[in-house]
Amino acid sequence: MDKTKTFPFRYTLYALSLTGFMVSSLASVIWGGWFYLAPILFGLLAAIGTWDLLQRKRTVSRNYPILAHLRYILESIGPEIRQYFIQSDTDERPFSREQRTIVYQRAKNVLDKRPFGSQLGMYNEGFEWINHSLRPSTLKDADFRIVIGKQCAKPYNASVFNISAMSFGSLSANAILSLNTGAKMGDFYHDTGEGSISRYHRKPGGDLVWEIGSGYFGCRNKDGTFNEEMFTRNATLDQVKMIEVKLSQGAKPGHGGILPGEKVTPEIAEARGVEPGKDVVSPASHSAFSTPKEFLEFLEKLRELSGGKPVGFKLAIGHPWEWFAIVKAMLETGKTPDFIVVDGGEGGTGAAPLEFINRIGTPMTEALLLVHNTLVGTNLREHIAIGAAGKITSAFNIARTLALGADWCNAARGYMFSLGCIQALNCHTGKCPSGVATQDPRRSKKLDVEDKSQRVYNYHKNTLEALMNLLEASGLKHPSELGPEHIIRRTSKTEVHSYMDLFTFLEPGALLEGKTGERVFDTYWPDATPDSFDPPEFIRQLRETKLR
Repeated sequence: MDKTKTFPFRYTLYALSLTGFMVSSLASVIWGGWFYLAPILFGLLAAIGTWDLLQRKRTVSRNYPILAHLRYILESIGPEIRQYFIQSDTDERPFSREQRTIVYQRAKNVLDKRPFGSQLGMYNEGFEWINHSLRPSTLKDADFRIVIGKQCAKPYNASVFNISAMSFGSLSANAILSLNTGAKMGDFYHDTGEGSISRYHRKPGGDLVWEIGSGYFGCRNKDGTFNEEMFTRNATLDQVKMIEVKLSQGAKPGHGGILPGEKVTPEIAEARGVEPGKDVVSPASHSAFSTPKEFLEFLEKLRELSGGKPVGFKLAIGHPWEWFAIVKAMLETGKTPDFIVVDGGEGGTGAAPLEFINRIGTPMTEALLLVHNTLVGTNLREHIAIGAAGKITSAFNIARTLALGADWCNAARGYMFSLGCIQALNCHTGKCPSGVATQDPRRSKKLDVEDKSQRVYNYHKNTLEALMNLLEASGLKHPSELGPEHIIRRTSKTEVHSYMDLFTFLEPGALLEGKTGERVFDTYWPDATPDSFDPPEFIRQLRETKLR
């Protein structure tokens, strides 16, 4: 039987639409009334099917007229179907329902207790917990703080849990207003992101950490280079507590970007110091410095221009010799930042190509350990505070991060959840259903600032109270007492180890004495130079051949 001469079953819906259109049209002429609606419905379906057959861009639509659109609809809502109907409470892709729920509950100030025991697989490899004490402590409050920039004229007494970098432009005006208002209520800081200080950061008056990226937004000349006068004007604002130079970020390290002109609204242009309606380029690297020594000189200049406020930098760890080069420059010049924020490769509020999100940037655990150990091994750790960020949503996330060597933690997506983010995963489309990550005023104005700022405050307060409960159960008095001996990880069905046993922690001065025994230090530290970010000679030679 010649199949080319038979009527394809996949055309059935199209044929029924054509038939229905003709029959219903006749019926509407004879009987009128509600029959007038049927031709419209069948006619619309028939028109879609006809267009599917005539167009040439989508083969599936030509082979399955009308039916193909059902596939496209289901495909478009696939993430929602998985999130609401298939995903378990503990699947972390990127955040589990359990992780989101605990933020929602703490933000709403409602009961966050769980019945009937843990849903986690405690005997699965990778499961972690914190050991408790038979002599619990009693703490008066959960307002845990760390002094940053002790040597500065204007040191900052920071909370151990703050809002990580998210720019106005990537987040809506009402989202920024809510975050900063919540930060003011709870006396913790709000990182501006590299989009600089907008009117929506200024209005509530909450503490700000001003992040300066390679585009120098808020302190740039027309050609995109650094402008000292503009920097001083913003940096000396009372609201600005610290200055953070962004070398790289977890979402897309080593990647520049272009903000299309149609997205550069007058308000965004005002904050960034650019022209409305024109494309704005964020280069992949900075123009104010090109070597590790020049970088430290730039930080010194910013500290002076700001009137003695703490100045530091944020980075996602990539090539280890580049990080080592910065530390060697510190040792040679005696110039050090007041703080370093380690951004893990799992960071993700900034939209980025898939390969960058999944495969570029060292995850926070390994990155934090490398930074902490390098500073300890060079006797610089006591002079430089360390912050860390990377999928931190709960008190235990904070505890494990501090145990690895951080002094405080930042969170971006956790605070987005507190604003009502539902993890729709369309932040880059401008169609955020919760009004958080969009510049569409029809969507963002529905985000109630008074309600959401209270939720931001509640989330911070209740998370730190949960941290206080963990510390009390462990017999500790302050988060700074947390160490690698407190966190335990299961490595197999029958073996568990503390972080102290799982990870290497250098002794003070060990790197200066050449007694680390760690391959990353033995391989790259000797050849790193404070005068250049270039790779060591043996790496350059390896790049010229496939022979290893």
